[in-house]
Amino acid sequence: MVKGLYTAYTGMTNEMKRLDVLANNLANSNTTGYKKEGTTSMSFAEEYAIKIKDSSDYGLHKRLGTIYMGAHLGEVYTDWQEGSLKVTDKSTDFAVGGEGFFAVAFTDKEGNTSMKLTRDGSFTLNANGYLVTADGDYVLNATGALNGEPTVANYIQIDPNASFSVDQMGYVYQNGQVVGTIGLVNVDNYDYIEKYGENMYNVLDGGNLVAADGTILQGTLESSNVNVVSEMVNMITIQRAYEAGQKVITSIDETLNISATQVGKV
Repeated sequence: MVKGLYTAYTGMTNEMKRLDVLANNLANSNTTGYKKEGTTSMSFAEEYAIKIKDSSDYGLHKRLGTIYMGAHLGEVYTDWQEGSLKVTDKSTDFAVGGEGFFAVAFTDKEGNTSMKLTRDGSFTLNANGYLVTADGDYVLNATGALNGEPTVANYIQIDPNASFSVDQMGYVYQNGQVVGTIGLVNVDNYDYIEKYGENMYNVLDGGNLVAADGTILQGTLESSNVNVVSEMVNMITIQRAYEAGQKVITSIDETLNISATQVGKV
């Protein structure tokens, strides 16, 4: 067994996974409210040594630690840093200032409805006056968001033919009266949040919904927190690391070739 081949292979595989995550970040650099992802790596054990002059087992040396075959991807994490705010002056566009999520009654292709979280506040009003996402999923009010109840009673409905305003607490005003509230909720531990897809998040078992400290900003959208220049620099770094692994494999292959065709000759 040639350990260097495994080391180079696992390193190259690790860089490929990192590149997949980076490419997804770049693809969503213009996605409203998108939070970029990052990766960590797990490398060799810290100690690869042999006990010498160990009298516990006469004449036998004992190893310290275990030799691993290379590196692998540790975990993929989400960077929750807030993106820049973009003013649109559109009454149905909203952004979250600070921590918190909008709550949405999401219906999948099988017709099952569940609550999802999102930072994408590019909403609209449907023909019946309900506040919905770009895909037509209903936005929940404060009660539905905090209790995790995506029911019709917790949808936000206003008169689509009259103007309305929303304050930073989420209260919806129309004709001088409060006609609803836009729900803003948070999770006590972000380790229990997973990306669901379609710019939404799921709350896993163990995560608890709590009141959010953030504010709601009408006529504003939160941009993605992806820094395109930084991601491009990281892409170059990944490419060079991958090429280094290729060179290691090529060098070992040439060494093995010489060992088999020249050194092995009698």
